[in-house]
Amino acid sequence: MKITIIAGARPNFIKIAPIIKAIEKRQIEDENLSFRLVHTGQHYDKNLSDTFFEELNIPHPNANLEVKSGSQAEQTGAIMVAFEKELLQNRCDLVLVVGDVNSTMACAIVAKKMNIKVAHVEAGIRSGDMTMPEEINRIVTDSITDYFFTTSTSATENLLKNGVESANVHFVGNVMIDTLHQNLNRISAPSFWDEFGLETGNYIILTLHRPSNVDEEKSLINLLEGIDKMVGDKKIIFPIHPRTKAILGETNLNLKNILFVEPQGYLNFMYLIKNSFAVITDSGGISEETTVLGIPCFTMRTTTERPETIEIGTNNLVGISIENLTLEFTKFLENGLSKRGIPELWDGKASERIIDILLSK
Repeated sequence: MKITIIAGARPNFIKIAPIIKAIEKRQIEDENLSFRLVHTGQHYDKNLSDTFFEELNIPHPNANLEVKSGSQAEQTGAIMVAFEKELLQNRCDLVLVVGDVNSTMACAIVAKKMNIKVAHVEAGIRSGDMTMPEEINRIVTDSITDYFFTTSTSATENLLKNGVESANVHFVGNVMIDTLHQNLNRISAPSFWDEFGLETGNYIILTLHRPSNVDEEKSLINLLEGIDKMVGDKKIIFPIHPRTKAILGETNLNLKNILFVEPQGYLNFMYLIKNSFAVITDSGGISEETTVLGIPCFTMRTTTERPETIEIGTNNLVGISIENLTLEFTKFLENGLSKRGIPELWDGKASERIIDILLSK
């Protein structure tokens, strides 16, 4: 079996790392199993891309399509054109895509039009928010996928409700958590740990990148000032996304607690998450890692495609207003965590299950 694995953006790199390890483990006993790694170049900044390959021991990509940025249509189209050329030169039996970025959808479409099977890791998750580009990517990808690998029973149910044959849906667990398990003994403090006087439990992690939170400068500043005031004497570490940084520009902010840092590599960032007091974010993936690590998470969105992190884990969906965030954060300060648990099959072995299933096809 020849598998082409697609990686396009930072969340993809975290998900493909354990899958590649699982393939390499099986190659020892199955000489007919091979893979080709294609990096679309959707994230091309070293802090958003190369560092993750190095830290997670992901092999150098066999091909880099180098599409870089652009509008949704420009980027998706560029990926499709470049990936078609890649597949024509390097035919495979299966294209494996992960997550929900533009690369996921674009490469799945190209593969299917060339009559190549598609496997989607993290299939079936839905937020119900059609204003999110990722939701479109999920729906389109799942409409043409052959093998569906889900992280939760709710994702499986979403697929079955949409008429997917149950024989093609496999609840395997969460590959993001595989990577977390495989690297917990390697995480390390960032260079600014001592400089900022950080200690376990004395700081909060903040990440913001979604358009609803960062695209309008005035509302972003109001949000940051509100969070800065809300946390009392806790420091806030804010690894600022390049897009968010550009929106703020040279604005002079009056903040006493928020400390801006560059985007972090995986090992440093997981160290910061694991030792934090709490996390405020608009990311979906981070709520999975905080759930497993038992860290309170406040997700600034109105919907989530990962309901298990709320039902079982430590995640709180708080909307996008500073008023509601403050209300929920104050409740947490007064009452502590209401629950803590780890969803079924989030045990670090999802990648092995995926490869076992693919080899049985």
